[in-house]
Amino acid sequence: MNRAGFLLFIITVFLSAVGIFILYESSSYTAMLNIGDKYYFVKNQTVWLVLGIFLSLLISKIEYKKLYNLALPSLIVTILLLLLVFIPGIGLELKGSHRWIDLRFIVFQPSELLKISLTLYLAAWLSNKEEGRLLAFMIIFALCTFLVVIQPDMGTSFIIAATSIIIYFLANSPIRDMIIMSAILVMGIFIFIKAEPYRVSRLESFREFDHSNISKAPYHIKQILIALGSGGVSGVGIGKSVQKYAYLPENTTDSIFAIYAEETGFIGSVFLISLFLFQSFLGFLISLKIKDKFGKLLASGIIAFLSIQAIVNIASQAVLVPLTGVPLPFVSYGGSSMLINFASIGILMNISRHIK
Repeated sequence: MNRAGFLLFIITVFLSAVGIFILYESSSYTAMLNIGDKYYFVKNQTVWLVLGIFLSLLISKIEYKKLYNLALPSLIVTILLLLLVFIPGIGLELKGSHRWIDLRFIVFQPSELLKISLTLYLAAWLSNKEEGRLLAFMIIFALCTFLVVIQPDMGTSFIIAATSIIIYFLANSPIRDMIIMSAILVMGIFIFIKAEPYRVSRLESFREFDHSNISKAPYHIKQILIALGSGGVSGVGIGKSVQKYAYLPENTTDSIFAIYAEETGFIGSVFLISLFLFQSFLGFLISLKIKDKFGKLLASGIIAFLSIQAIVNIASQAVLVPLTGVPLPFVSYGGSSMLINFASIGILMNISRHIK
C-alpha cells in the first residue's frame, strides 16, 4: 500500500486505542454496578479491536476488484438479514427496537453490514455507464432505507441515504436527478418523523430548546450540556467525570463523546475531532488518486459513511442536531460496528495499493 493507506491504518488503530481508553473511563462505574466487572466493556471491545485489526489486514491483501462480483450477492444477503431481525427467536428486541440478530456467540446488527454492502453494490453498478437509472436507484435506495427506518433506526438510515446520494452524485449523474433525490430525501425525513410521536417530540424539544436556560431541556440533552459545560477548556481531569456515574444515558455508545469532553475539555475534544478529520482526509485522498472508477466510487462511499457517522454523532452531542442514536465510529462500544468499520478500512488500504 502507498503512504496514504499506511497512514490511514495507523491513524485508525490509534483512534481505536484512544477509544478503548475513553470507553473504560465512561463505562467502569456502570459496568461494576450492573455486571460486577468494571472491565466488562473494555475487555469485549479489545477483543473486537484485535479481530478488527486482523480483518483489515486480511482484507487489504484481497484485490478490491474481486469484490465487484460480490456486490449483488452481498446486498441480497444483507437485505435478508434486515428482514430476519423482525422474526422472533432470531431477531433480538431491545428497548422496542428490532436491530439485532442473536447468533448466541455475538449479537449482530445487519444495518452496520448494509453500510458497506450497499456502498459496494452502488459502486459496482454506477461505475458502468447506463441511461435512465434514476428509477432503479430510487427503488433500491427506498427499500434499504425503509428496512432500517422501521427497526426503528432513523440515524443509521440517514447515514445510508446520504452515502448513497453521494455515490450517485460522484458517478457523474445529472444535476436534475440530484435535485429530485434531495427533495425526496427531505420529504421522506419529514414523513418518517411525523409517523412516530417520539420523533416528533424529540424534534420539538430540539426546536424549542433555549441554550440560555437548560433547566427546561429534556433530561438527556441536559446531562450532555452539563458534561460539556463542566469540561470547559481543559476538562475536569481524567477519571473525574461526574456524568459517568449513571447520570448520562447511553454513556458507552451514543453519548460517549460527552463523557470524554467532560474529562478532557475543549482541548481534548479538538484532539479527537482532529483524528477523525485526518482519517477522512486520507480516505478522500485515496479516492481522488485512484483512477479506476469502481475503486473511486467504493473508496468515496466508504469514507463518506464513516465521516458522516462521526459528524452526526458529535453534532448531536454538541446539541447542533437532534439526538439520533448513532454511535461514534471506532470509539463507541459495539462489535458489529468495529468489525465492519475495520473491514472498510481494509478495503481502502487495498485500493491504495493500486495508486500510481
